[in-house]
Amino acid sequence: MNQLATYIPSPETGVWEIGPLPLRAYALGIIIGALLAIWIGERRFQARGGHEGVIADVAIWAIPFGIVGARLYHVATDPELYFAEGRRPIEALYIWQGGLGIWGAIAGGAIGAFIATRRAGVSFSSVADAIAPGLLVAQAVGRIGNYFNQELFGKPTTLPWGLEIDPGNRPLGYIQYATFHPTFLYELLWNLAAAAVLIWLDKKYRFTGGRAFWLYVMLYTAGRFWIEQLRIDDVNEIGFWRLNVWTSLIVFAIGAFFFFRTRGRAPEASEAAADDAQPTDDEDVDRAATSNATDETAAEAPQRPDPS
Repeated sequence: MNQLATYIPSPETGVWEIGPLPLRAYALGIIIGALLAIWIGERRFQARGGHEGVIADVAIWAIPFGIVGARLYHVATDPELYFAEGRRPIEALYIWQGGLGIWGAIAGGAIGAFIATRRAGVSFSSVADAIAPGLLVAQAVGRIGNYFNQELFGKPTTLPWGLEIDPGNRPLGYIQYATFHPTFLYELLWNLAAAAVLIWLDKKYRFTGGRAFWLYVMLYTAGRFWIEQLRIDDVNEIGFWRLNVWTSLIVFAIGAFFFFRTRGRAPEASEAAADDAQPTDDEDVDRAATSNATDETAAEAPQRPDPS
């Protein structure tokens, strides 16, 4: 009887050929995550009084801006991977090989979403609050691509859930180890748990004015802060911490500042709220009838003599 494996095996490939087209797990994870984020955001936005289709329209701008921002952040923080001697700068464009920085994705996506909301005439903060949990779900699904690419894993471990990494994907100095912390899985589970917590707290406190989004920022960076310190991939460091650890700390502080800064802020008028504020045709008729009746009553009332 074969003994059960006490580790997580890595997939043999992350690309499947479908006719002439390659289907890449990394890209598939991003696409599925984006679709889930749009679906969750749409439901939440409509539940808050928004109109159907707004989140999908915003996504048309936010997703490409987010991908460009994510790649720019990755290349800017690890330029030696593409521009050092012996490297090929053209590979900076090969996003299917991995290398998307979440910080750039958030910044780029926010810029795209801001443009879209201004064009649509809806509140940016109301859209941000609606999509916040969906972003966590999308990030969780996207981490599956790291699993198929055998990247972004952590320190060596003998725990039963250690991740087996092929020798060709192990960093220098770790060739002798076979299993590593599956940090992609830690972040995946953290993001899903954070999404559930965010939805629960939002139902309880009804966050407005961007507070749900800033809480998303705090929850995500809190997890990324400790998960990042388990990773062993070669990245730039500042002092005793990896660059992304510092970034997590700084972004968490920014999120906390705005979360408490916007406490008590009244929700901005949404597109639906603005429509609701306009009188309907029936309301116009009733208001006109009431006004005419008042005028007629005033005309029929006896006039007091002029005291002068």
